Amino acid sequence: MTRLRLHSEQHLVSRIGWLRAAVLGANDGIVSTASLIIGVAAAAATPADILIAGAAGLVAGAMSMAAGEFVSVSSQHDTEQADLDRERGELAGDVGAEVEELAEIYVKRGIDPATANTVARQLMAKDALAAHARDELGISEITTARPIQAALTSAATFTVGAALPLVIVLIAPGRWLVPIEACASLLFLALLGAIGARVGGATIWVATLRVTFWGALAMALTAGIGRVVGTAV
Repeated sequence: MTRLRLHSEQHLVSRIGWLRAAVLGANDGIVSTASLIIGVAAAAATPADILIAGAAGLVAGAMSMAAGEFVSVSSQHDTEQADLDRERGELAGDVGAEVEELAEIYVKRGIDPATANTVARQLMAKDALAAHARDELGISEITTARPIQAALTSAATFTVGAALPLVIVLIAPGRWLVPIEACASLLFLALLGAIGARVGGATIWVATLRVTFWGALAMALTAGIGRVVGTAV
């Protein structure tokens, strides 16, 4: 007697919406705040000025991330809804043509025409709009835009990321602030890259190297600008 063996699969693509926003927010929080602190410190500012600049950068950055994510993802959501509304009208106007359109998509994927037509009719009998949204428009429950989720996630993770460089300002000796801030922030970025890759199922060392490189470049540039401006002033 043959036994059907069922196995469970855990796919990580369902995390893509909040994970993208979380990694973007935390990375931007660390890089922008650390770069701001290093740039101001390189200009020979006082510890109080450095702390004020970093705190202001945290608040402004968190609000900017929330607003930016909400606006951009809302635009994506509006586009998706417009396409769905258009698809509803087409389904109401000519169901037969929509069946043929869906079947043609399956034929291009390698299904024979007769089977493709049967599959298209059966899927549309259950939920015609969902079938076309998924296979014609590429819109699914997993990938659909969620503006509020993206905004809150980005703002929260930006705040956490930005708080880390600020803590260094409070504990590092003034004369060693720039090198300690730079090294600590690069370690924070490396950890973020590793965690993001782990959660998303990606290669850890590639993600770690990627975020660390761009963070180091940003901090180096702002340190140079701060030094030049500080000398000129």
